[in-house]
Amino acid sequence: MLVGERMKKVYSIVRRIVLSIIILYCVNLIIYTSSVVIPINYDSVGILSLLGLPGLISLLVIYFII
Repeated sequence: MLVGERMKKVYSIVRRIVLSIIILYCVNLIIYTSSVVIPINYDSVGILSLLGLPGLISLLVIYFII
């Protein structure tokens, strides 16, 4: 039974990471016309995986501040 619970946890983590990559790619396609690009790297995927939509907003704010 422990193996099933662990596999669910691993599946959930992998799913969040893949969805984060897809969301970053889609956002980059949408905002590319304004010459804003959020790089898809370990840091941005990690922030988006952990924080969700607030993480995406914070990445955009950080991009405009820097």
